[in-house]
Amino acid sequence: MNAPFDGGHLSDAATSDPSTTTMLANRVADKAAAIAAQRGIEVAIDVIDLRALAGDVTAALVSQHVSPALQAASDVMREADAIVASTPVYKAGPSGLFTAFFQVLDNDLLIGTPVALAATAGSPRHALVVDDQLRGLFSYLRTITVPTSLFAAPDDWNDRGFSGRIERTATELVALIDGGFREAVRGEAWGAYQHSYGSAGGTELGIDLDSDLMRLATGGRA
Repeated sequence: MNAPFDGGHLSDAATSDPSTTTMLANRVADKAAAIAAQRGIEVAIDVIDLRALAGDVTAALVSQHVSPALQAASDVMREADAIVASTPVYKAGPSGLFTAFFQVLDNDLLIGTPVALAATAGSPRHALVVDDQLRGLFSYLRTITVPTSLFAAPDDWNDRGFSGRIERTATELVALIDGGFREAVRGEAWGAYQHSYGSAGGTELGIDLDSDLMRLATGGRA
């Protein structure tokens, strides 16, 4: 595979700038870009910082109004060949803004997209949040998450083994891209998924007008 890799790189609302959450996402994205380059894959990385979209996400939750900025972020996610999803952890859970962003995305938007999961926190007590909560969320969205998840407490940044985990995560992510998983799912199996009308930016509307159900709906016979 020798094609552009548009990596949707997602960070979240943290109190510092730059935040450790963004730093972790950057390290994974940069390592994935380096690995992809070794395979002859050109990489482009788009960054979505949810702090700038906090008001837009809230408005979409309560009124279903999607602002131009939020629509632009949604478009980046839809077109991304892979995503690095990174969130801070507060009180044993991902940040509310992170969760809300994915709740306002169309249900079909990320089907088959490879995702690397990452989180940061001030204590190692939150280490299980990634696999206990984030993996379930992205499974519901019908993405494919890489086996190796990442969690960084303050002491982890100086741990030599942590760099190895980042490389492993990035390698798994690039392998899914290089193997064409997303393209196969969206091309060969897209019609086998249950879709919501109006989701996925209209790409879900491959309706078979010659099916028994459609003939009955138009007054004909099955």
